[in-house]
Amino acid sequence: MTPPASDVRTRFCPSPTGLVHVGLIRTALFNWAHARHSGGTFVFRIEDTDAARDSEESYRHLLDSLRWLGLDWDEGPEVGGPHGPYRQSERHEIYADVAAKLLAAGHAYESFSTNEEVDARRRAAGQDPKLGYDNHDRFLTEEQKAAFRAEGRQPVLRLKMPDEDLTWTDLVRGEVRFAAGAVPDFVLVRGNGVPLYPFVNPVDDALMGVTDVLRGEDLLPSTPRQLALYAALTDIGVASGTPRFGHLPLVTGEGTKKLSKRDPTSNLDIYRERGFLPEGLVNYLALLGWSIAEDRDIFSVAEFVEAFDVTRVSANPARFDLKKAEAINATHLRALPVEDFVSRVMPFLAGAGLISDPPAEEQRRVLEAVAPLAQERMIVLSDAVGLLGFLFVDDVVIDEAAAAKHLRAEDAEILDAATAALRELPEWSTPAIEEALRGALVEGLGRKPRQAFGPVRVAVSGRTVSPPLYESMELLGRERTLDRLAAARALTEGSSAG
Repeated sequence: MTPPASDVRTRFCPSPTGLVHVGLIRTALFNWAHARHSGGTFVFRIEDTDAARDSEESYRHLLDSLRWLGLDWDEGPEVGGPHGPYRQSERHEIYADVAAKLLAAGHAYESFSTNEEVDARRRAAGQDPKLGYDNHDRFLTEEQKAAFRAEGRQPVLRLKMPDEDLTWTDLVRGEVRFAAGAVPDFVLVRGNGVPLYPFVNPVDDALMGVTDVLRGEDLLPSTPRQLALYAALTDIGVASGTPRFGHLPLVTGEGTKKLSKRDPTSNLDIYRERGFLPEGLVNYLALLGWSIAEDRDIFSVAEFVEAFDVTRVSANPARFDLKKAEAINATHLRALPVEDFVSRVMPFLAGAGLISDPPAEEQRRVLEAVAPLAQERMIVLSDAVGLLGFLFVDDVVIDEAAAAKHLRAEDAEILDAATAALRELPEWSTPAIEEALRGALVEGLGRKPRQAFGPVRVAVSGRTVSPPLYESMELLGRERTLDRLAAARALTEGSSAG
């Protein structure tokens, strides 16, 4: 049964350990979209009980990454809410209290067996030791427990698994069933009193009223343990029922393997540093396991939220395709209003030392003029550094490969003819520049356009690819254009001497 719209509560609960993986962010995105689509609540909490791996820097980075993508949370760190604290490291007393209640109610029991003893019992019974714990300690007498304590043993706390099949209707996969006895009694709390993830995660979900748990399919084998724990938590009054589960498809790299943390495409920071637009990346990540329509790949964040239906998420693995992510981002980038594009691209140009921060009036004028032309040729915002850099420097650096191709000895006459035509031009405007160059190079020298304009483009921009040539020359001005033609002309002499 679907909860009423306002009652839907989803959560995202990462561990703050190192880089932010795109698969993790896809999980956050689907939980956020499900909450927003249903008018519900998105809870963000931090699972930071692994002191050896967790760091404050990673925690801050996680918050910053979600905010950059626009995934705002209704309850959680720095926002607050009625169910805090929202960091596991600050909830130890809560876990100790719940563990004591489970023990008192008979849902959990103290277990003293060592791994070696479990292995020995399995072998003695002719069983594979890999089967793991055998539920032996369920039946210990008080005398046996006291004897173990006298030896100095510290018991772990285990949950008593039910003796019937465990089933649930998965929001993504339909009915899933685990046979009775397939999952042994599992550890809730270590002998030293430290609670484990399979315990604290459902306890937090129960206490925070989470109704819908969307998580990676790699966690599906642990769901029977969560169902059993929820039944026990409901019995002792900590939970008010079991949430609905939806296991999202794996995000894979090349082939069918899960996208590993070592794969450079898995690191969210790379996309931010390259200048992906948050809305472009959200659009692409939304397509990893879901689609808005069969023949449509481009949509806004608002359209995504409006259309998102978790029951339409595919159960099949979703391959991360960098080329498709870039193509989608480029489409969003082209659609930006000029003013928005300029403000987003400025930090990249300033970071490369090409413009001041804030930009000078003339720099902003040039940027606004070239923006519509640049947007058509860019995939990510950082492309502006290579594509537009020539407009903001006095002396352009010419790419070696471009010079080898277009600034040879035989190209000298093209540069000479271009210089002569432009030097006497009465009006320095795009149409006048185009007319003068076509007259001098195509008609005057009889060269084909591609052959004629290649050397001029390389001379002016330093590259074989640039914004439209005539508009660029108008923005550069007559003086800088002629200086660059002269510098390139000198290179052609160098190539003939070589």
